[in-house]
Amino acid sequence: MSSPHTTPAPHGIRLGLRANLAQFSLLVLVNALVGGMLGQERTVLPLLAEDVFHLSAYTSALTYILAFGATKAVTNFFAGTWSDRFGRKPVLIAGWLIALPVPAMLAWGPSWGWIIAANVLLGVNQGLTWSTTVIMKIDLVGPERRGLAMGFNEAAGYVAVAVTAMATGAIADHAGLRPEPFLLGAAYVVLALGLSTLAVRETREHARFEAARHTPPAGSEHHGELTTGQIARLTSLSDKALSSASQAGMVNNLNDALAWGIFPLIFAAQGLSIAQIGVLAALYPAVWGAGQMLTGWWSDHIGRKHLITAGMLLQAVAIALVALGTTFGVWAGAQILLGVGTALVYPTLLAVIGDVAHPAWRARAVGVYRLWRDGGFAVGALLAGVLADLYGLSAALWAVAALTAASGLVVAVRMYETRPPRAVT
Repeated sequence: MSSPHTTPAPHGIRLGLRANLAQFSLLVLVNALVGGMLGQERTVLPLLAEDVFHLSAYTSALTYILAFGATKAVTNFFAGTWSDRFGRKPVLIAGWLIALPVPAMLAWGPSWGWIIAANVLLGVNQGLTWSTTVIMKIDLVGPERRGLAMGFNEAAGYVAVAVTAMATGAIADHAGLRPEPFLLGAAYVVLALGLSTLAVRETREHARFEAARHTPPAGSEHHGELTTGQIARLTSLSDKALSSASQAGMVNNLNDALAWGIFPLIFAAQGLSIAQIGVLAALYPAVWGAGQMLTGWWSDHIGRKHLITAGMLLQAVAIALVALGTTFGVWAGAQILLGVGTALVYPTLLAVIGDVAHPAWRARAVGVYRLWRDGGFAVGALLAGVLADLYGLSAALWAVAALTAASGLVVAVRMYETRPPRAVT
C-alpha cells in the first residue's frame, strides 16, 4: 500500500520529496541565489556606511536594514496572497526582475539615499522570491517531510549568505569596498532570473490536491477556506501555535539585524581586519545554514515546540557572549552558538505554519508569518540603533539577549505541538 505522500492524483500530481526531486532541487538552487543577494551586503555595507558615507550614528548606519526589513515584511504578506491568486511562478519571476538594478546601485550609488533605495528593492526581491520558494517546496513535499523541506530551503539560502559574505569580505580586503564585491550579486540575479523563467514549474495544483486530503493537527480547529483577514488574525494572535511562531520569528530576525548591522562595528572597533570581520560575518549564517538540514529533519521526528524553545534560549546566550567578548576567538564561539540556536528555530517555525495552516490558505499564512518575522529586521534596526546611540553597544546587546530569552519562554508556555503523526505504510 502506498503512503499518502506518494499517492498520485487523478491528473498525475504526486506529493513527496522523492516524486518531485528535480523541481525541489532546482528550487533549492534558486533559493541559494536568493540568499546570495543578501550575502553581498553582510560584510561590506556596515563598513561602507562608516568609511565611505561617514555615518557615525548607529541609527543612521542601520537605516538600510530598516528599509530592507520593512519592505520585505510587507512584501511577504502580498507574496502569499499573490501566490494564491496568480500562481507561484509569476511571483517568483517578478521578484527577480525587481532585483536587476540592485547590484549596480550598491556598487556605484553616489549617496546613502541610493543605498537605501537599493535595499528597498532588495526587500521586495527577497519577500517575493524567498516566500515563493518556501511555498513551492511546501506544496511539493506534502505533510510528512515538511521540516526536512524547510531545512533544505533555509540551509541553501543561508549557506549562500555565508559564502557570499566571506567572498565579498575577501574581495573588499584586496580590491576595496566598491564596486568589485557587488559584481557577485549581478551574476546571481541574471542566473536566477533565467532559471526561474525557463526551468521552474508551477506548484499551485499540488497545494489544491493536498487540500482535498488535509487533516488539521490536534489543537487546531481552523480548516477550510478563510478570508485574508481571518488568516491574519489567526496567525498573529488567536491560534496559540501560529502566533507563538510569529513572535519568535520576529525576535529571531531582530537578532539577525543586530548581527548584520551592529556586530561588524563592534569587531572593527576592536581592531579586527575586514577579512576577519568577513569570517565572523560568515560563520554565524554558515552554521545556521548547514545546521538546518539536520534540525528540519529532526523536527519531523521529535516535534517542533522544544526545538524552538531551546533555539531561542541558545541565541540569548550567544548575544550575551558577544557583549562580554573582546577577542576573535570568543566572538567566533558566540557566532557558532548563535548559528546553532538559529538553526534550531528557523526551519522549525516555518514547519509549524505548514502544519497548522490548511493548504487552501497556507500561502497566505506563510505570508503573514513572514510579515511578522521579517518585521524583526526593522524592529531590530531601530531598537539596536536607538539603544546603542543612547546607552552604548553593550546595553543594546544585553537588552536584545533578554528579549530573546523571553521569546523562548513564551513558546514553551503557549505553543502546542504541531508535528503531524507519522504515516503507517
